[in-house]
Amino acid sequence: MPDFPPVEPRPARRFTETERQALHDIIAERRDVRDEFLPDPVDPEALRRVLEAAHRAPSVGFMQPWNFLLIRDAARRAEVHKAFRRANDEAALLFPEEKRDTYRALKLQGILKAPLNICVTCDRDRCGEVVLGRTHNPEMDLYSTVCAVQNLWLAARAEGLGVGWVSIYREEELRAILGIPERVKIVAYLCVGHVDRFYSAPELALKGWRQRLPLDDLLMEEGWQADRAL
Repeated sequence: MPDFPPVEPRPARRFTETERQALHDIIAERRDVRDEFLPDPVDPEALRRVLEAAHRAPSVGFMQPWNFLLIRDAARRAEVHKAFRRANDEAALLFPEEKRDTYRALKLQGILKAPLNICVTCDRDRCGEVVLGRTHNPEMDLYSTVCAVQNLWLAARAEGLGVGWVSIYREEELRAILGIPERVKIVAYLCVGHVDRFYSAPELALKGWRQRLPLDDLLMEEGWQADRAL
C-alpha cells in the first residue's frame, strides 16, 4: 500500500449570517445577460479573480479537465456570431409555428456586444483513460466542468460583471473557428462584460416564455415517485 503523507483536517469554518446571506443574494441575483453589456473592457484583476473561482470548482479525481479560451478579437467574435445566426435560424423552425415569432424576438446572445467571450472546454484525456471517480460514470468530467462554469458565473456577479451562456451553435463550426482538437469537448460559450442593470427576475420568465417551477413540486423522498413527476 502507498504511504500517503499524514493530512489533518482543520476545524470547519463557521460563516456569519452576513456572509451566508451574501452568498444567497448572489445566487438569487445571478442572471443570464443578453444585450445589456457595456463596451468597457473587463478589469484584468477582476477577471483573474473570476477565473480563479472557476478553477476552484470540484472535479472528479481532481482531474481539473477545464480550459478557458479568452476571446476578445472582434473578427473572431464575428465568425462565432455568424455561426450562431445560422444555428438560430434553424432552431426557430423547430418550435411550433405559434411560438416562432416570440422565439425570434428573444435576444439570445451578446457575442458582439460583450467585450470578452470565454469558451470553457473539457479535456477528457487529461488524466488518461482511467480516472478516479469516472470508472463507471464517464460523464463526470463534463459535470465537473459545468461546476467550473457555475463558479465563474457567480463570481462574475459578485464582481458586478454580467455573463450570458450561448448554447445555440453547431459544435463542429465553433470547434473549427477556435481550433479546438477533437478530444476536447466544448462545454460552454460565455459572453462576459460590465453591466449597469440586471433584470429583477430571469428574462425568459419576465417575457412569458416559461416560469420558474415550484421547488416543492420537484422534491421526492427516498426514490422516484411517479405520481409526483411533472
